[in-house]
Amino acid sequence: MPDSTQWLVFLGACAVFALVPGPGILYVLARSLRGGRTAGLYSVLGNSIGALTHVVAAALGLSAVLAASATAFTVVKLAGAAYLIYLGIRALLDRDTSVRAVLADVEPVRRSWRGLVGQGALTELLNPKTALFFLAFLPHFVQQGTTHPILVFALLGAIAVATATAVDVLVAFGAGRIGEALGRRPHWQRRQRLTTGLTMIGLGGALALAEQG
Repeated sequence: MPDSTQWLVFLGACAVFALVPGPGILYVLARSLRGGRTAGLYSVLGNSIGALTHVVAAALGLSAVLAASATAFTVVKLAGAAYLIYLGIRALLDRDTSVRAVLADVEPVRRSWRGLVGQGALTELLNPKTALFFLAFLPHFVQQGTTHPILVFALLGAIAVATATAVDVLVAFGAGRIGEALGRRPHWQRRQRLTTGLTMIGLGGALALAEQG
């Protein structure tokens, strides 16, 4: 396990990485602005599930395939980019972004939470940069001679994900309040749709252009 100094460095680094605007925060921001706090929090849950899956894969050595194979990296990267662009186009074509309209019918909301969690998880899973981040960052804090290095790696990864999740939750609450307020104004609905759609498409484009190194 890391010593006290290493823990401070690790936690500080996790906080810095969590606060830097990246695909995860921007995805949650877009979802929260469009669907309110509930949609944002379900998206955070999905992102966290996807990130934890990356941690487990990295701990078991599966993510090393992405680091070693340019082909595997490119395939996952392009799949993730295509999925984000698809979500963006769907958002642009969806005419009903009114939070009031959503709140008027509880059943669709109950049914849609699985979709929001699934989309968040899949978006994170198809981001190979997340896997490479854990592979590059976490081993620095696993001391040589550790009895259970895989467990230590997984614990550190879980803490990193928890830190990012805490920041994402704050973003979901803040942007969600704004989204719910604007959603009650018809003239803002089109802007919400455009913001969500263009953000998703932009994230997809950025992921498609991402390099492996």
